[in-house]
Amino acid sequence: MRTLTPTLFLLYLYHFCLAGSVNKGGACSTKSSRLQAGTNQFWSDCNSVTFCSDTDGTCVPKRCRKDDFPFGYAQGADLPPKCSKGQFCPDEGSDCQPALAVGSPCQLNRDDECEGPPNFKDLADTSGRGLNFNGSVCLNNQCMWANATLGNACVVENTFYIAYGVSGEFADIVSRGNCRVGLYCDSVKKVCMTNKVLGAACGADKECDSWNCLSTGVCGTSAATPRHFGVWVYVLVVFGIFGGMAGTLTGLFVTHRKQRDREREKRVQYWREQNAFHQNLLQMRETARASILSLPNQSGTSPQSTLYGGRDLSDELNTPILQNAAPKASGLRHYLADDNSEYDSGSMMQPTKKVEGRF
Repeated sequence: MRTLTPTLFLLYLYHFCLAGSVNKGGACSTKSSRLQAGTNQFWSDCNSVTFCSDTDGTCVPKRCRKDDFPFGYAQGADLPPKCSKGQFCPDEGSDCQPALAVGSPCQLNRDDECEGPPNFKDLADTSGRGLNFNGSVCLNNQCMWANATLGNACVVENTFYIAYGVSGEFADIVSRGNCRVGLYCDSVKKVCMTNKVLGAACGADKECDSWNCLSTGVCGTSAATPRHFGVWVYVLVVFGIFGGMAGTLTGLFVTHRKQRDREREKRVQYWREQNAFHQNLLQMRETARASILSLPNQSGTSPQSTLYGGRDLSDELNTPILQNAAPKASGLRHYLADDNSEYDSGSMMQPTKKVEGRF
């Protein structure tokens, strides 16, 4: 059984929602009233809130309604009343009329227009599938009761509709009968037969207890049957949720750890470069000092000997760069710190003290 997609269904409704554009007071003709081909929707010259009066040929406001929420009315507008028990409102919405007796003409699919049988409680359809209305049914535009029993003659009405699916337009035939609930009217034999159980061969939805004949030609479960899943499905869903959470947290931890390692490696590389630069400066100073001290001494006392005033340069060279105080910051050095870094405790760069008495 094919179904309509939401978009195609709206397009399906759109072409007849615009039908009838004459407003209140406009001229109309009851001869134009008809059922639209393919949809079997009632159509008249008047718009959705008026009907064509057969007395003066003009559109007048509807005087009754059959739906709780009729189409076409603005929000908050005054709606026409619904008919009381024992009455019905025709498709035109003209006036409430008394229920029709058996054999009276009725409108298509308007089972509610027909008068119910005395034992309507036994014949009424309580499944919500619209097989009848309080035991009465309108077939071939004639009121009758849905009381035909098993093996007895019955009446069939086959109504043609145009439906729309993914593959496009297709024909949908709805077959109804006047058999009691639990039976169906065979379209060939025209007798009431027992509904078929799940898995039995079928040719139409009406033949199945579930009212759902699958495309494979067997009765399937009802389209309204809720789906139930095994416990193992819920277990897998729970494991999937917690597994996804654990995987996400693990991935974030590994990613951040690699990022921290890259940043730490950058700081270590920076420290090594600054330490090498500092060692080069010390070597240059030692070379310059040695060059000055090697100059000839004319007065017996080397003027350069006072340059370093008794300081032992070897001690200064052997002093680690990171142990010097840093009263003044250098533009080439930065104080670096990183939590949980293996270089934090002993490898932090600090600017060296400025040596007095430089050349």
